[in-house]
Amino acid sequence: MSGDSDLEIEEAFRRAQKAHNNKAKLVASLKNRYNKLEDKTEFHEEFIRCLKYAMIIYTREPAVENVIDFVTKFAASFETPVNENAEEEEEGEDENEFLNFLFCFLLESHGANSHAVRFRVCQLVNKLLGSLSENAQIDDGLCDRIHEAMLIRVTDKYPNVRIQAALAMARLQDPSNSDCPTIKVMIYMIRVLAEKVHIRALSIAQRVSLLHEGLSDSADSVKEVVKTHLLPAWLRLLQGDVLQLLHKLDVENCAETAVTTLHAVFSMATSPDDLLQNGVRLDERKLIPVDSLTCENVLYWRALCEFVKSKGNEGEELLEQLLPEAAIFAEYLCSYLRSITGLSEEQKADMTQLEIAMTQEFVGQQLIILVGCLDTSEEGGRKRMVAVLQEILVMPKTPTSLIGLLVEKLIGLLRDETQKIQMVAEIISDVREPILPISAPVDENEKRRKQVRLAEVRVQIMEAKQNLEECISCQDFSRAAVLKDSISQLEELKNQLTLEASQPADSIKEQRVEKSDPETLLKCLTMCAELFKQINIKRGICPTMNALIESLILPSVSNPNPAVRNMAVICLGTAALHSKDLANTHLVLLLQITQLDEPKIRISALRALIDQLLLNGLNILQDKSAPISQAPDSPDNSNGQPEQQTEEESTVQSILKMLSEFLDSEICELRTETAEGLAKLMYCGRILSPKLLSRLVLLWYNPVTEDDQRLRHCLGVFLQLYSRASRTNQECVEESFLPTMRTLFNAPVTSPLSEVDASNVAELFVELTRPSALVQPAAIQAVSVHDSLAVRICNEILRDVSAPEVRLYCKTLSWLEINTEPGPANSELQLLLKDILQYCTRVIEKLCNQLNGDRGSKSGGNQDTTLLTLDENPGGQKKVSTAKNGKKASKAELSSDEGDEENVPEAPPSVRPSRRAKIAALDKTKQDLTALMNQEANGS
Repeated sequence: MSGDSDLEIEEAFRRAQKAHNNKAKLVASLKNRYNKLEDKTEFHEEFIRCLKYAMIIYTREPAVENVIDFVTKFAASFETPVNENAEEEEEGEDENEFLNFLFCFLLESHGANSHAVRFRVCQLVNKLLGSLSENAQIDDGLCDRIHEAMLIRVTDKYPNVRIQAALAMARLQDPSNSDCPTIKVMIYMIRVLAEKVHIRALSIAQRVSLLHEGLSDSADSVKEVVKTHLLPAWLRLLQGDVLQLLHKLDVENCAETAVTTLHAVFSMATSPDDLLQNGVRLDERKLIPVDSLTCENVLYWRALCEFVKSKGNEGEELLEQLLPEAAIFAEYLCSYLRSITGLSEEQKADMTQLEIAMTQEFVGQQLIILVGCLDTSEEGGRKRMVAVLQEILVMPKTPTSLIGLLVEKLIGLLRDETQKIQMVAEIISDVREPILPISAPVDENEKRRKQVRLAEVRVQIMEAKQNLEECISCQDFSRAAVLKDSISQLEELKNQLTLEASQPADSIKEQRVEKSDPETLLKCLTMCAELFKQINIKRGICPTMNALIESLILPSVSNPNPAVRNMAVICLGTAALHSKDLANTHLVLLLQITQLDEPKIRISALRALIDQLLLNGLNILQDKSAPISQAPDSPDNSNGQPEQQTEEESTVQSILKMLSEFLDSEICELRTETAEGLAKLMYCGRILSPKLLSRLVLLWYNPVTEDDQRLRHCLGVFLQLYSRASRTNQECVEESFLPTMRTLFNAPVTSPLSEVDASNVAELFVELTRPSALVQPAAIQAVSVHDSLAVRICNEILRDVSAPEVRLYCKTLSWLEINTEPGPANSELQLLLKDILQYCTRVIEKLCNQLNGDRGSKSGGNQDTTLLTLDENPGGQKKVSTAKNGKKASKAELSSDEGDEENVPEAPPSVRPSRRAKIAALDKTKQDLTALMNQEANGS
């Protein structure tokens, strides 16, 4: 091989290390060099020499990861599509030579002593299998070798190696084959994990993740494995102590997962005695002593009571053994919540005291939830519980986190809605304006006057006593008796004046004082929000509710505290659901908040806006007397009504434009909330927009959203349900096909959309628009959605027959279920296909005339990668078939790299070319393979 060729390979590897380089161009350039060579041996050797420098590095350096991705793309470019003609198949065998060579090299290296090499081998095998198309075919012998090698590597002592090996094997499984060896190995590994890997070997996050995903999986078989294998194995390792298992899960941060786990444990109990013996210890009052309450035993108590109550009449007897009467539990709850200590700002800085307070709040929360399991049919017990809940809500020490739950239970105990509103309003008034002792200052003049009066009385007493002595000495006893009575009266007056003078200068009085601190406002708004949630929206806004809106909610919207503002926005949005007039009045305010406030508050306002559109539709601003469908020139229109309708339509367009812009927001939560809201609006029929549907499809495929599991799940489920709901929805999907494909074809190389597989997207649209996919298939019609889609595609082809995307469009036509019955639609489609065929024939004839002889050009078949459409997976994940007719998870899942016990750094995020300055600064501190390659070259 010439030096030029050596330099070409090395240069490609050097450029591949930089994230901003276009790997597609590097692949095309290097492949062009490869195709010109008759002897490929030297190319193979040099390629492997350069690859080895990356394979000896274990840490997730960006340069190394970029090289691995480049090698994957280069190798995958040699894959040839199946089901082509015989010549292309023979050519494909030649091109597959490099792919087979690379696989053979990797399989020969998987047993290396270096754990870095083993890790990179498994990573490359995983990425190579993941990059192959849905209908890719590999030699049976090679497939068996891959399976055997990965079977060995899944038992490697390094976790990262095991992870990559397991992900690689996932592509080799065949779910349709009950005897699939790959699936059997995975099931065996799961049982080994349950039996031999101690629960202490897993982190808390791993334990919670295993239980959460396993018990919430859509497949009953997965839930059954967790119930019958994993949980019993863990309990055996803990000597059957369920409370110890809860302790291992840190229930304060995963209460719902813990409750689900407990319900699974309870479902395996053979008798009621098993439920009573394995958990909490109740005293003679059927209560856990207050000093014995812990997060684990109170959660077990709550979960057990809920589980027994869900059994209905079968569990009544057992429930009576678990809970006391309502009145007794009310006193118990009140005594515990009174013991919760409030923390000052200084105490909140102490982590020990903060943890104690959080534990107390968690225990209190579980006790409040238990109120829902009590038997409140007895009137006395119910009234006592209502009184206790009122008392707890008014207590200043009651944590804000418990307010919503307390109001929910209080409203649940009341039967009359008017009483519910009135009682909550009174509690809010007592919390916001409590009766406090107020000291009133005494007038100084009045104080001085009393002191002068006291001095005068003392003088009068002294004079009276002197006169009394004179009368006695003169033996004037009648006058002496009168003076004695006068002295007694003066003494009483003196004592009274002295007592008044000895009292504090200020007098204490009780009166209502309004509190406007953030904590008080947050408590009141939380109660208000819970009230609006529990009241039937058909009831409307009563004067009491309106007073709460005017005096509490609206002033709090502009409060400087973010938490108060957020809760006020939630209250306003919930209240607006009760009255369309109220919604119309404050809609502009909600729109402003969605664009101007902090992200969390913007999301709350956006949810309120979406709820309004779901409830009232896009004509939310329309007056009932003037429906939006009414024509502007209708004789019933009043003066100025056309202008009003135009303004309303402009507002609706502004709302849709704003929502569309939010889909491009850099705030992940805002983008996800918007996408979910638009999906709801479209599914409910409030919006019918092919443009917005196209945006949602592109957002689902966009690599930027790979880590947003909530968004991917939501859109995946939505696309399935929406397209299957009605023919109208399928027509909307059909209309969004071409805009979506044009966006992908025209995406610049710097856009993440340039990495999306257009073939996969096209096949998705084909599957979504199949007539047979409808839940209730419509009656046989002359023109199906696929017929209309075929016409659209043909017209798009005729716009530019030489465009590179024409091949994909032609392939898409072959996937459609086109009606073969004679008719106008069939005739139109045949004419369009003839026009396409004639144009192609003329182009080929012209090219043949230009060649003037035997000169020909041999062009390798372009790679066609097609991925399978939406699966029945509830998570909405994109899946593809395996090389053995199986299925594999999305690339985002298969390429995910988990951290291991050796603290290997996480894979770096992809960096866009627009950040080249930042890349240049970071490159100085990152691993670079160039020096190693140059050193080897100089040494040779």
